Amino acid sequence: MNQEIILEREVEAVQIPSGDAVTLPIGTPVVVTQTLGGSYTVATQAGLARISAMDSDALGIDEAEIQEKKEYANALKDAPLEDQVWGQLKEVYDPEIPVDIVNLGLVYDCVLTEKDNGKTEVNVKMTLTAPGCGMGPVIAADAQARVMSLDGIEDAQVDLVWDPVWNQDMITEEGKMKLGMI
Repeated sequence: MNQEIILEREVEAVQIPSGDAVTLPIGTPVVVTQTLGGSYTVATQAGLARISAMDSDALGIDEAEIQEKKEYANALKDAPLEDQVWGQLKEVYDPEIPVDIVNLGLVYDCVLTEKDNGKTEVNVKMTLTAPGCGMGPVIAADAQARVMSLDGIEDAQVDLVWDPVWNQDMITEEGKMKLGMI
């Protein structure tokens, strides 16, 4: 990380923190600042942007890293469904902070409801570190997509809530360690 990379092809990205869609042209110099959660935060001359894992080839990302993430997901397949859901939520990151949304204390509630058809619905209540963050809908959609990717999940709803107001005391011990707070 922190080495300049020249984009090998045009790539769609999300501008941080506004959440606006942008196109980064081929040849754009970027610096990868974060590679957590299967997406890539890059610094460009125009500011920060988030690139999806499916566009990692534009960054010249090693396929072995992608395979490692798949192996982690496969390891959770035999776990109880609730553990799988929490595992998926731990793969969602605020693109400006190198800690997942669970360890940041952003997930307030996660309820699994089994339906008559044997499928499960998941309702997640989460917040953001700042109410005006334009990335909120992107982070929530990422969480929803990850939960929906699990076998047995019929529907997932991720709601952004603002009560209680998030503060640094909500960060887990693991999150504080990653951030150098303890």
